[in-house]
Amino acid sequence: TVAALAVFLTGEVRLGLGTLGLATAAKIYPGLLAPLLIAHVWKTRGRREALVSGCAFIAVIAAIVLPFAVLSPGGVWDGFWVQAGRPLQIESLGSGILLAAHQLFGLDLTMESSHGSQNLDGGTASALAGFSTLLQVAAVIAVWVWYARGPADRDRLLRACAAAVCAFIVFGKVLSPQFLLWLIPLVPLVRGRRGLAATGVLALALVLTQLWFPYRYWELALEFDSRPSWLVLRRDPLLVALLAVLTLRAPGARARSA
Repeated sequence: TVAALAVFLTGEVRLGLGTLGLATAAKIYPGLLAPLLIAHVWKTRGRREALVSGCAFIAVIAAIVLPFAVLSPGGVWDGFWVQAGRPLQIESLGSGILLAAHQLFGLDLTMESSHGSQNLDGGTASALAGFSTLLQVAAVIAVWVWYARGPADRDRLLRACAAAVCAFIVFGKVLSPQFLLWLIPLVPLVRGRRGLAATGVLALALVLTQLWFPYRYWELALEFDSRPSWLVLRRDPLLVALLAVLTLRAPGARARSA
């Protein structure tokens, strides 16, 4: 993903999007950057170049995925379906709210291990999982629209790339600790005071995560222990704050612009 951004920002937009296609075939989340890069090309080089670059992105993915889809269409579909059907993972923002309700009001919670993670089971958890998915999709699209409607400059593009990945992480129904690794090479690319603030918020979120994972993880998953539960509810809103730092207009920016 970082290689794709580096190549793209040197001006090799087709190669950059092709490299992003390779990253997306390896791990779905890099595809979040594709609409932003294509919009940037459209605004700076025109519709034709944007379409060609977008086709390069799709062609690389197709070259990798299609042979498997031909040999085992059911297997490929099952791989996507299993990920899409995951329940509310215990470290997600939605789970953090339920864990807080458990600590404050004695809300009854049930943990179920499935899909390679520990999740909260029950009707409320399922409803929150569905709502989280809708919020996740809406937040990512909002970042795309925010960038497409503004100027196409390098700094805004890097902010939007970090923000799209952040929105996907924080509002998803699964928030595994390793997801934060996706942000480590992206957020520090944001320049200026905003970049320093964003990097500081991310660093604090990483430290908070380390306070329960892996040392107290099973206390959280098996016992709903209060200390890791509150750490989850402190860490997840920090990621919401990170998204705000990356996307919201800085105080006084309107006056300076005028």
